[in-house]
Amino acid sequence: MADRIAWIILALVHLMPALAALAPSTISRLYGVDAGSPVFPLLHHRAALFAVILLLCIWAAVDPGVRQLAVIAVGVSMLSFLAIYLANGQPASLRTIALVDLVGLPALAFAAWRAFFSA
Repeated sequence: MADRIAWIILALVHLMPALAALAPSTISRLYGVDAGSPVFPLLHHRAALFAVILLLCIWAAVDPGVRQLAVIAVGVSMLSFLAIYLANGQPASLRTIALVDLVGLPALAFAAWRAFFSA
């Protein structure tokens, strides 16, 4: 049961960015980027990739067979964002996203431990 809870938490972490794939206006709220910006299509594509991460988290919540792959994908997503955020001086506009990812790290660590080191 704890495994499923961890994966549901990770799914929730990725829910809002994934919804931006279906509701592009969310991109402006999340990232402060206007629809006319040349980076808007890139962020829209990023939202589609978050939808893949969201679906992978949901899948991992119900199928232990995909949990190792899911840990790698979610880990790359969350940790790379945090590294890029830190490397770029912690932009205030991205602080909430970074905090949400930080809150999700214990769930990711637990999921990784269970997927790779627990019987």
